[in-house]
Amino acid sequence: DVRLVESGGCLAQAGGSLTLSCVVSGITFNDYAVGWFRQAPGKEREGISCIVNEDATIYYADFVKGRFTISSNNAESTVYLHLNNLKPEDTAVYYCAADPIDSWGRGGLFAYEYDYWGQGTQVTVSS
Repeated sequence: DVRLVESGGCLAQAGGSLTLSCVVSGITFNDYAVGWFRQAPGKEREGISCIVNEDATIYYADFVKGRFTISSNNAESTVYLHLNNLKPEDTAVYYCAADPIDSWGRGGLFAYEYDYWGQGTQVTVSS
């Protein structure tokens, strides 16, 4: 079974940093793109970043503006999201998702592009 497990969410101070982890199992890691999304209360899920493990192509949403960085450790089938200069508006549940690389696409920043999802990790940023 495909499984994605996020961790690293916590209560953080504005201006601080933290790193989220997404451990993926049940797939051939390099055959997938892995994306990070977040969903704040009352808002739609929004794409943050995506990494295509096959060739390390990376996409970022415009709102990231250099504050967040995605990286991966292929040997450990883990994708990280590094969050810097945290703001209260970054408060959300953060999810990772996996999309097989095929003729239909190579990941992206839209939730509908992804087949498998983790359960999410809560990030709360206090001012």
